[in-house]
Amino acid sequence: MKKRILTGDRPTGRLHLGHYVGSLKNRVALQDEYECYFLVADLHTLTTQPQKEYVDALRENIHEMVLDYLAVGIDPEKSTIYLQSAIPAVYELNLFFEMLVTLPRVARLPSVKEMARAANMTDEAIPFGLIGYPVLQSADILMPRAHVVPVGKDNEAHVEVTREIARRFNHYYGDVFPIPKPLIGDVPSLVGTDGQAKMSKSLGNAVFLSDDKKTVQRKVRGMYTDPKRIRADIPGTVEGNPVFAYHDAFNPDVDEVGDLKARYRKGRVGDVEVKDKLACALNEFLAPIRERRAHFAAQSGYVEQVIYEGTLKTQALANETLSAVKKAMGFTGIWNRISRKARDRMKKREKT
Repeated sequence: MKKRILTGDRPTGRLHLGHYVGSLKNRVALQDEYECYFLVADLHTLTTQPQKEYVDALRENIHEMVLDYLAVGIDPEKSTIYLQSAIPAVYELNLFFEMLVTLPRVARLPSVKEMARAANMTDEAIPFGLIGYPVLQSADILMPRAHVVPVGKDNEAHVEVTREIARRFNHYYGDVFPIPKPLIGDVPSLVGTDGQAKMSKSLGNAVFLSDDKKTVQRKVRGMYTDPKRIRADIPGTVEGNPVFAYHDAFNPDVDEVGDLKARYRKGRVGDVEVKDKLACALNEFLAPIRERRAHFAAQSGYVEQVIYEGTLKTQALANETLSAVKKAMGFTGIWNRISRKARDRMKKREKT
């Protein structure tokens, strides 16, 4: 049997190039080799956006995100796309796993603090659900008993928490879960167009997979580059320069990139030329993605059908896992004994 993959995204809007290099590229490449489960992590959005207006926006965000999945090449015939909130077993697994990890262990994860800062939360305002975010992720990963988790570099520490929980559960109750391994993309983290932080929807420094040609050109022309280079004849720095980081990630013409780097270091090429060639490379990369996206968007109800069928399949698998967990922990035996004695008593009363 194929090994399983589990990963997913919070439906807070359209996906961008950072999502692609961090995880989507690996998902597409591994569809034939693994049994893949990709979750629409709508429950996770509540950790930073529990207000009604954000929940109301989920329907449209989910639709747009799954369109991006299909556009990059995730195939519903090979991979299962499902809605997290429609899997009740995840709620129960989350509760069990909360007992297997300490509060200091999850509280010191830097990504949790970064999410709080991005949501403008003070330490006193951080909800319990955000602190427990990695445990819910563990429930997501272990629900299908996944072996591999394609993630960005910033989520690698969360997978380690999952590994610890799986080991502890197996130690206490017997081997139920495989110990999942993270799979980091070729570009572990993609800096945003501002050059100050990783690409993020909330920071406004993202190039989206669905951006049209002119939008990509505009964003690239406004990208942060070497601040010390005020004229084209001044030698520039390539290392750490976001424009060249994008060239390395998305421009397949290695000779062109090498030539641009050499001339940039010598002060023989301007930022305009370097950025124009990057915009051209990005638009060539995004063109087939835009085309597939338009194709699926034109099919009314198709996205919803993909999610519906994937969720039904996942519900069955989740119930199998939950049953195995309760049996290993002994809860099934407790209920069965209570039920049997209660039924026997009721039968005796009926006879008398």
